[in-house]
Amino acid sequence: MSNKKENFARFGMAAKGAVYSLIGVLTALAAFGQGGQKSGSKGALQYVAQQSYGQILLVILGIGLLGYVFWRMYQVFANPKGFEDNFKGYAKRVAFFISGLIYAGFSFYAFKLAFGSSSGSSGGMMGSLMSGSNGDTIAIVIGIGMAIKAIYDLYRAYSNKFREEVEEAGMDRKAQELLLKAGKVGHTARGIVIGFMAYLTLSSGLSSGNKVSTTTDAFSYIQSEFGSVALGIVAIGLVAYGVYMFIKAKYPAISVASLR
Repeated sequence: MSNKKENFARFGMAAKGAVYSLIGVLTALAAFGQGGQKSGSKGALQYVAQQSYGQILLVILGIGLLGYVFWRMYQVFANPKGFEDNFKGYAKRVAFFISGLIYAGFSFYAFKLAFGSSSGSSGGMMGSLMSGSNGDTIAIVIGIGMAIKAIYDLYRAYSNKFREEVEEAGMDRKAQELLLKAGKVGHTARGIVIGFMAYLTLSSGLSSGNKVSTTTDAFSYIQSEFGSVALGIVAIGLVAYGVYMFIKAKYPAISVASLR
């Protein structure tokens, strides 16, 4: 991969880090009664749209998120990690492809907000699918996929493989320690949030509610069941995940290693 493509992918990691940091900060402020709002990725982008120079920031984020999409699609089709042609290898590539599609949607939404088009339902297609006769089945399948993703995030947080990947990147000791701590806390928080999204989505599908739960739904559930302090802690964990992505983007030793 050329340096320009690598830099574009690293820009994408930084953009994802910015979105997660904003989600975490806004939700933590809301949890502790200091303003803010329980927010997912789209809510974070809407918040940016309301700020001074919001249009410029949204365009930058939109381009950055396209960089993240590029990274995921490169992993799928170029297969730089050399995933084998077996179930495990195909499963990882499918997961990367789905991740790319999700962030392509966020990038499109950022551009849509930047150029003044916020009308219409961004979830229209999903709403149509869920209202059909197979809506409950779709919700169950999506919920299972979310549960797998949550388990994988928790595995990433506590597996030795995660530590080995960082240690092999040749970073200096302080940056390495910060990346390990931020990665562990961040992946744990993200795993918890996605786990609750999976639980709510599966519950909806099994009860014929046919609703795919969002990040905001998970935040509301955490707050109602475990309290505002628990929500604040999880939100701070998502800020740590944002920091983790910033560090990966900053240090070519680890960001480029994940591309090749």
